[in-house]
Amino acid sequence: MGFTIGISRGIRDIRSGSRRRGRSSDGTVVAEYTGLWGWDVVPGVRALAGSCSCGRTGCRAPGAHPLEHAPVIRAGAPLDEVTALWSEFPGASVMLPVGRAFDVIEVAEPAGCHALARLERMGLPVGPVAATPDGRAQFFVAPGAAAVLPDLLYRMGWDDPGALDLRGLGRGTHITAPPSDRAGLGPVRWLRSPALDSASRPPEARLLLGTLAYVAHRSGA
Repeated sequence: MGFTIGISRGIRDIRSGSRRRGRSSDGTVVAEYTGLWGWDVVPGVRALAGSCSCGRTGCRAPGAHPLEHAPVIRAGAPLDEVTALWSEFPGASVMLPVGRAFDVIEVAEPAGCHALARLERMGLPVGPVAATPDGRAQFFVAPGAAAVLPDLLYRMGWDDPGALDLRGLGRGTHITAPPSDRAGLGPVRWLRSPALDSASRPPEARLLLGTLAYVAHRSGA
């Protein structure tokens, strides 16, 4: 708890300095992710004039993947270390490795907004939820969900899970974090912002999956 309070105070100090300079600092955002929410962060590429800043011809994920050989900034790293490391990658997008602190269940944003409202009305636990500029809602759930998602859906009565516009993202993948730009399409934003309890202990996928699958099915019907 003392460590978290110290990080929080440090972040408030950075924010105050950023406001005095008249702009927000990407380093502040990274420090929040590593210090408050307990997530690793990786510097990511940007999309430039329709091409990826990685410079590779035929890049499969232009503007939406980690920088090659970029370090992982670990959760819990000291604040000065986080800001110093991030300053070495000016203009980088903020990317979060999936499969460590959380997995992601992704659906179309309209279905995700509808499902989020239903889940909150029912009083079910919901973790952070992000929205991408290409129209996807990303629900943060406990690690390991992506690997068992087809089986979970099948046991819930969805005989053809592939027909649902719903997919799991797990270990080995990365997502772009708010407020970074994704693929040159615009910023990622929060539909439901992180909180200390839900960020460190995201809900089990099974608690959300029935509602997500039902709404995704209805939206695609």
